[in-house]
Amino acid sequence: MDVGSHGSRLDPWVGSYARRAATMTASEIRALFAVASRPEVVSLAGGMPFVSALPLDAVSGTIARLVTDRGAAALQYGSGQGEPRLREQIAGELMPLVGVATHPDDVVVTVGSQQALDLVTRVFCDPGDVVLAEAPSYVGALSVFAAYQVDVVHVPMDDEGLDPSALRATLDRLAAEGRRAKLLYTIPSFHNPAGVTQGSARRAEVLAACVAAGVLVLEDDPYGLLGFDGVVPRALRADSEEGVVYLGSFSKTFAPGLRVGWAVAPHGVREKLVLAAEASVLCPSEFAQQVVSAYLSEQPWWDQVKGFRELYRERRDALLRELAAQLPEGTRWTVPSGGFYSWVTLPDGLDATAMLPRAVTARVAYVPGTAFYAGPAKALGRASLRLSYCFPEPERIREGVRRLATVVEAELDLQATFGPSLGVRARGAVEVPGPETA
Repeated sequence: MDVGSHGSRLDPWVGSYARRAATMTASEIRALFAVASRPEVVSLAGGMPFVSALPLDAVSGTIARLVTDRGAAALQYGSGQGEPRLREQIAGELMPLVGVATHPDDVVVTVGSQQALDLVTRVFCDPGDVVLAEAPSYVGALSVFAAYQVDVVHVPMDDEGLDPSALRATLDRLAAEGRRAKLLYTIPSFHNPAGVTQGSARRAEVLAACVAAGVLVLEDDPYGLLGFDGVVPRALRADSEEGVVYLGSFSKTFAPGLRVGWAVAPHGVREKLVLAAEASVLCPSEFAQQVVSAYLSEQPWWDQVKGFRELYRERRDALLRELAAQLPEGTRWTVPSGGFYSWVTLPDGLDATAMLPRAVTARVAYVPGTAFYAGPAKALGRASLRLSYCFPEPERIREGVRRLATVVEAELDLQATFGPSLGVRARGAVEVPGPETA
């Protein structure tokens, strides 16, 4: 092969890649997270559910019975739309919890809700189309949008979630420019990464703005059942069957390793999603779906969700207590009422991305805020970082915040000595981190 005309010695095929592959670049912080995965490092970065809290003996019994009684069917190909019994359970048991009345025919089971994100984007978006997303937004969604070469336009948030006034202003600005948003991607309940939740009045305003502008809402709701006060927020989908595609997941309430999620979509959209899913994976794992279905049928899964709520509330409390006790004046953070994350803003002049290598050296890890913005908007995340409290136990959280506070204090000392430029010098673009930070 003529390396000179087709690529380089490192990758002879680089000249043959599609243009969209140019966005598929590894993050400069991924190598740091390889170090951060070591046991001596307290990771407040990844959003891994604490699956050790599951009744693993009971789950193993459920799986053993499944293989004994229905093994041949469970290990076979299945439907591209998903296992019928599981779709019935999603429609009849889970969706009513968020206020949604739907039919199993409108449910599409996917390989995690991440695949559902990919399918919706593939079906609706051409390169250059506009997708609206909260500022900040879920890193996995931004990765999908980048892969399909869409233009992500961020809409500001505050402590009550997406700002409806800012949304209307953004829609008006796009209209004046002759551009139309295809989708609004939103996590209204227990946001990742911001940790905030939209109230009912705001949800109504957001939905009304999108309906008026003809923008489909892509509602991502992986944390909706994990509210610490026991109240399950009403989904946007509950108030608009035609205007909202709802995404759900068993990753946060059961087992992320099974990779089972779902979408509830308008009839026409559902048909396109099924066709796109069949072209992508033929069908989701029949075995994984039947494990989830059997778990819902045989185990007290709702009691387990309540147990997760209590566990994560205890860890949330530990994080907030230590943030208040140890971080220096000028640091701010959100107070999540559910979910896995708090969004921390550092004192003026500090850069969370530039600080990360020093934090890892101090044996604590977080995700810098730049990961949760697209394109030029990455600059908005420089002073912020996401902390996850779902996986480490309270004592590890306490130690992790202590180490983080030491790093922040050292950064402030450097700033006082040499000026703010030292703290913000490393401001190059940072690509989306890998799935270990999701």
